[in-house]
Amino acid sequence: MDRRAVDVVRALAMDAVEECGSGHPGTAMSLAPAAYLLFQRFLRHDPTDPDWAGRDRFVLSCGHSSLTLYIQLYLSGYPLTLDDLKSLRKWDSLTPGHPEHGHTAGVETTTGPLGQGIANAVGMAMAARRERGLFDPDAAPGESPFDHTIWAFASDGDIEEGISHEAGALAAHQRLGNLVLLYDDNHISIEDDTAIALSEDVRARYEAYGWDVHSVDWTVNGDYEENVGALAEAFAAAKAETGRPSFVALRTIIGWPAPNKKNTGKIHGSALGADEVAATKRILGLDPGKSFDVPEDVLAHARQVVDRGRALRAEWDREYDAWRSASPDRAAEYDRISSRTLPAGWADALPEFEAGKDLATRAASGQILGALALTLPELWGGSADLAESNNTTMKGEPSFIPEEFQTKEFPGHRYGRTLHFGVREHAMGAICNGIALHGGTRPYGGTFLIFSDYMRPAVRLAALMKLPVTFVWTHDSIGLGEDGPTHQPVEHLWALRAIPGLDVVRPADANETAVAWRTILEHNDRPAGIALTRQKLPTLERGGALAPAEGVARGGYVLADASDGRPQVILIATGSEVELALEARETLEGEGTPTRVVSMPCVEWFEAQDDAYRQKVLPPAVRARVSVEAGVALGWRIYVGDAGESVSLEHFGASADYKTLFQQFGITAERVVAAAHASLIKAGVGEAGRGSTTGN
Repeated sequence: MDRRAVDVVRALAMDAVEECGSGHPGTAMSLAPAAYLLFQRFLRHDPTDPDWAGRDRFVLSCGHSSLTLYIQLYLSGYPLTLDDLKSLRKWDSLTPGHPEHGHTAGVETTTGPLGQGIANAVGMAMAARRERGLFDPDAAPGESPFDHTIWAFASDGDIEEGISHEAGALAAHQRLGNLVLLYDDNHISIEDDTAIALSEDVRARYEAYGWDVHSVDWTVNGDYEENVGALAEAFAAAKAETGRPSFVALRTIIGWPAPNKKNTGKIHGSALGADEVAATKRILGLDPGKSFDVPEDVLAHARQVVDRGRALRAEWDREYDAWRSASPDRAAEYDRISSRTLPAGWADALPEFEAGKDLATRAASGQILGALALTLPELWGGSADLAESNNTTMKGEPSFIPEEFQTKEFPGHRYGRTLHFGVREHAMGAICNGIALHGGTRPYGGTFLIFSDYMRPAVRLAALMKLPVTFVWTHDSIGLGEDGPTHQPVEHLWALRAIPGLDVVRPADANETAVAWRTILEHNDRPAGIALTRQKLPTLERGGALAPAEGVARGGYVLADASDGRPQVILIATGSEVELALEARETLEGEGTPTRVVSMPCVEWFEAQDDAYRQKVLPPAVRARVSVEAGVALGWRIYVGDAGESVSLEHFGASADYKTLFQQFGITAERVVAAAHASLIKAGVGEAGRGSTTGN
């Protein structure tokens, strides 16, 4: 019956792609025995409750083979029907071309960009250990309701992507014994035989990292024999290994047993064609005249996994209830954190910064994180080897690291809090996504803003999945100074603002930074990037001429209004350039030009406000406007309008101290004043731009 079920899986993979006219049938066909084995015998899951907290997690990193997952969800009794398989890759279906988290029950993460899923799985394994440390640290190994396994499937493409190297090395260093990765070693990609681009010994690579490596070769006898028993032994051994992550290399033939297209690039990413489908079904002993044919006895047999899952669930429930009875305080904290509910009064822990004191916003951010440490145990994170620069270490908190790797500078243990990603920005972003996907904890990861380029695929996926991940990006402009143009972000702020669903926050001083962090943490349905300065900024005197920093929560607010309340020109600034806008306002007001300064730390939050508020801050009748930001002006035209001007940087930076750079590149109060004059002229305001005669 199991063999028949696997053959039905192959047929469904072929039929679904034929029905759609596009897709990836080959891997779903050859991985059918492995996926069926996992879901039927090894994966701890309850198809009647896809969100059961005690479940194992399954990550299909090779998301192009979405049918590998969809068909198992259908056979196992998840809320997917045969009609959903028929609707593969079609409008409004539950079976999009790549699995999408939050769209289809049973899909743990959105995958497609290769390698991201491997790093997501590493993050999930780290989160599982952190959660055990928070809620049940004293239980014996394997005896906590928080013990479970993260399973992942990956392809040659996943293995080739650089992110897999970063994530694989860190997983071994972290001794993630709750992680099992199956590598589908089929030697085929879109460009056919992978020998054209891949010759490394992948197993040796993972052994060198420190993984527990297993090898199962279904071609070993010169013929193709799907020895499922050998794979089951490898899965069992991998699950039993608790001191290292496990790597199972499975040698398959893609598209088996299609007589003409197996083991070719053609079957990787396109339909087989009616004749090849019919021929393959004949080999499998299936009726070539039937499509989407699932015999009732096969489906009933496969659906027995529901009973297995419910039995595992009942056993887990007993352990869980016993834990709750023995640890009521921890249980209450678990309930709060798992629901992503912030504790009452948590924001009272946020520091207030003394006006007049110069402080870099990165330093303010570090103090804020330290102040929140005791209040928000769910908040944890670190940097890509830039802790001192990013200020991401909560003072006094242990590092999340196996005890044998702790250092004098960073003592810690396996249940610690401070993360050390090493110089691995690619993986850091995707690992943070995996942490957020796993449960209620709130991760953050830090690096320089310039290196958000390395993280961009993960940042985009965080936005796509609406994950509450915070990316801490410091050294946010040419203001970082002497490191020069390779480290000075110019186009990055607007490039990141272009990602739908990502909040990009650039606070102007320490107190704006505190409100920014508070607002970020109040949102649990989206990621945020907070862009912070290296250089010190004045902490603004609030309450008199300057509005409270509370306005940050609305994205943009009137920081300093025109002296008569009726501005002729509006200066819109972010981050370190707000100070320049305030200086320019003094000059303009002294000239008799009523001037408003708007601090706009987050355009996404500002756009979320109602029309009335946005018009109050930026009255449409005031056409003379200037944006001030030390980066490209790309998106500011929306706010400054046809008569507006932008003080910006439309080229790369240079190596010098930050004061010299701002002066040389014209990011100055004087330049802002000149831009205001120009905008007033274009807007046709009063006497602006009118000269005088010298007489006869």
